[in-house]
Amino acid sequence: MSAEFETFLQKYPAYKNTQSIDDLRKSDYSRLDAGEHVYLDYTGGGIYAESQIQKHQQLLRENVYGNPHSSNPTSLAATHLVEGAREYVLKFFNADPDEYLAIFTPNASGALKLVGESYPFPNGRYLLTFDNHNSVNGIREFAHARGAEVTYIPVMLPDMRVDASQLELELARPSKSGHNLFAYPAQSNFSSVKHPLEWIEKAHAHGWDVVLDAAAYVPTNKLDLGKVKPDFVPISFYKIFGYPTGLGALIARKSALAKLHRPWFAGGTITVASVQGDKYYLADGAAAFEDGTLDYLNIPALEIGLRHIESIGYDVIGERVGTLTGWLLENLTAMKHSTGEPLVRLFGPNTTDGRGGAVTVNFYDKSGQAFDHRFIESEANKVNISLRTGCFCNPGAGEIALGISRVELDVCFTRPEHKDVMSLDEFRKCIDGKSSGAVRISVGPFTNFNDVQALLSFARGLLS
Repeated sequence: MSAEFETFLQKYPAYKNTQSIDDLRKSDYSRLDAGEHVYLDYTGGGIYAESQIQKHQQLLRENVYGNPHSSNPTSLAATHLVEGAREYVLKFFNADPDEYLAIFTPNASGALKLVGESYPFPNGRYLLTFDNHNSVNGIREFAHARGAEVTYIPVMLPDMRVDASQLELELARPSKSGHNLFAYPAQSNFSSVKHPLEWIEKAHAHGWDVVLDAAAYVPTNKLDLGKVKPDFVPISFYKIFGYPTGLGALIARKSALAKLHRPWFAGGTITVASVQGDKYYLADGAAAFEDGTLDYLNIPALEIGLRHIESIGYDVIGERVGTLTGWLLENLTAMKHSTGEPLVRLFGPNTTDGRGGAVTVNFYDKSGQAFDHRFIESEANKVNISLRTGCFCNPGAGEIALGISRVELDVCFTRPEHKDVMSLDEFRKCIDGKSSGAVRISVGPFTNFNDVQALLSFARGLLS
């Protein structure tokens, strides 16, 4: 046992309670160490277990499944598995099937688009925080097109938490002549701030429907829909357990779903459609929102993945992520150049209170000049460290963190040459050379102490 590990255990004794993850890493994730991978992009995507693949392959090898849009034996077999997986998704999130539906989508973005294109926005309001994924921001285009008022609530440095007083003021003034939709992330994919789940009922008390973006939250936190009652919850399953990709869900309250009016119909979404009669009738429930043929061969793998996470337990996952994040924060933010300049500037909370496992920073040289985030990624690649750089599809949080002002953006976007097209390089010129991105180091369920130490060793190599 190294001296550093002994010091770590003294400060974070709860790490010892996560030994089962180390055992599982040896048996089910051995390829990480075999390939000398330091994987620190868990907010970008989870890592799948070998046992998940084996169980799914066995299911496919031993059975024959057909398109579920029929009632022949192979179709019925596929329908049975798909509906079983749908039920298990609700069970996993403790969602009452009398109250909630699980709608399969390609990913969380697809789930959010279903809400945006179908929500009754005319004369209403769309309220959201600066700290949101672009797939939540994108709903504003549907809101604008239908005449709704769109309002953003800012986040505040240094912790990048929401201005709660302004949020309460906006929640207290819903539109009286239309519907009102409030959207925010349970956990930021930029700063890893956990935003209060209590906002859901505060919003409901004023008549708002609530979109809780849980994509970054549920990989390491239990979301109990028996205790909190958002109206729409988008998730991507690959972020939780890595495999399969290309599948997500919109978990929706039936009462809120009844407000949605889809702008089109497709194969699988109708009971009856007529060419000559120019009429169609949507199916009931989830089927009305699942366009075309579902990914019926991969959907059964979702239950396998969810059961895998349950076998580990969110308590163990939470302790693993919390202890390693604490050690990473403590050591990374303490690093200083010979000149006394800090090596990093942190965007988000500097403790583990009310935050997840993503540590977002920019690196600086001894004179206080920022290293380009792309250079950091390039250098990390050389030592097989997988991290992520950019704004992580969260421009609002990025603009606040990087000090990019509304005036700069207005000037940039109103230039004639930027009317229709803008490259990332042109955008960097617009903001006078300010950093256009950051470095995100994401601790996850299967991170171990050696992974974090490898990142810290890499960081020390940037000191001068």
